Amino acid sequence: MVVHRTATWAGYGPGVARQSVPAGSSAQIVRVLADELADLPSGTRVASEAEVGRRFGVGRAAARAALGELERRMLVSRIQGLGTFTRRRVDYLVAPGRAPSWSRTLREAGAEPRTVVLACDAVPLPPDVAAALEVPTGTRGFRLVRRSHIDEMPAAWGVEWLTADLVPELPTALRLEESLDTILRETAGVRPERAWTRASVEPAPEEASDGLGCRPGDPAWLMASLARDGAGGRPLLSTERWVRADAVRVVLELGHGRDT
Repeated sequence: MVVHRTATWAGYGPGVARQSVPAGSSAQIVRVLADELADLPSGTRVASEAEVGRRFGVGRAAARAALGELERRMLVSRIQGLGTFTRRRVDYLVAPGRAPSWSRTLREAGAEPRTVVLACDAVPLPPDVAAALEVPTGTRGFRLVRRSHIDEMPAAWGVEWLTADLVPELPTALRLEESLDTILRETAGVRPERAWTRASVEPAPEEASDGLGCRPGDPAWLMASLARDGAGGRPLLSTERWVRADAVRVVLELGHGRDT
């Protein structure tokens, strides 16, 4: 799991004055740190509890409370085993007529996505997936597990299903092109469009939290969707993706605007 480290911020150095606050005053610490963090690039490592405590002359409990509040406000992200980093949330727009492409949607939002294939297995499709894709149970398909990053920080983990006849050499194709939307368009000659999307905020299960670098139970977006061929209507892709709520704000646009 790669995290982009543009700098290490500890609240010291040229131009940063050492400040002290009344013992236990984590709210004042939060105000100071929030202002400073706003000017730092996404992916900057944040000071530890001990460093914050030394800087402000407070105990570990007040420093922990301050960093916890910054995390609650989604100004920083804790990546399990690596530390805490600044984070900028990006909008993930779900709207009629938009291609169901994770990478394209995020690039249009000004972010830099990167996706890592964790598994791509040829398997018989289970009953629920086969029903969604409108094929018989046991039809040969691919189960694709991927982790996605935004600006080199883990942001999403999910499982995608498709029938094997669409892209028989999918593992090879994914080594050359990370966008599944592009692969389907160029190899299968289809035009993926969203048939439906369901999004809700849920506690991240253990399997998803491992992929996201968060703690089990942390709030995350659960996004389930089905993509169809915009030309022929055939179901193409069934997806269930967990997305860090501190990395992405899911924006739903329903219906179409009208002139007033």
